[in-house]
Amino acid sequence: MKRIHLILLISLLLFSCAKDGELDRTIFIPEDDDSYLPAYTEWGYNSFGAEYERDYFLVSNKIMPCKIMYHNNQLQFSLHGILKKDHTNMVMLFTFPFTQMVAYKDLVQLNSVKIDLAANDCVVKILQDSSEMTLNVLDGELYFKRTQLLSIDDIENRVILSGTFDLRFLQNGFPSTISDGRFDLGITKNLFYAY
Repeated sequence: MKRIHLILLISLLLFSCAKDGELDRTIFIPEDDDSYLPAYTEWGYNSFGAEYERDYFLVSNKIMPCKIMYHNNQLQFSLHGILKKDHTNMVMLFTFPFTQMVAYKDLVQLNSVKIDLAANDCVVKILQDSSEMTLNVLDGELYFKRTQLLSIDDIENRVILSGTFDLRFLQNGFPSTISDGRFDLGITKNLFYAY
């Protein structure tokens, strides 16, 4: 436990003195109960992870972890990572209706918002290799537990999105599960698109 507190203290010190490029790095702090998953944090560590059946969908240092697009009253929240077993690239796209957004700073409106992934107006897709699969979601939730606008030297820099997700769905007629999902992402103007 002391080690975790020391890591957090060092991270805070580095975070407060960091340049923008350093804030974009991925910091993976393992969960105490399952070291393959990142711990749930709210510091903008650009990390995410979830169990996907008997595999893990995880952030990768080689891929930008998240991009967000707003178009026609729809918000598309995408997580870009890999499957742990074979390091295959994978993207999860969550698309749902949401209030007007024109800039990344508008993402603070997501604070404490829960999205029912089984709702008719919500679409969840998985992109893997060159294939795209729209999931038949039976139940699930995307929860933006906390959003924060981060300023450095009184200049707005990024919105930190932290939350959880899980879902059960049919894949080729068989039930599948993505569980214990969590994310902690720093979204700048370069990762948010509105048109």
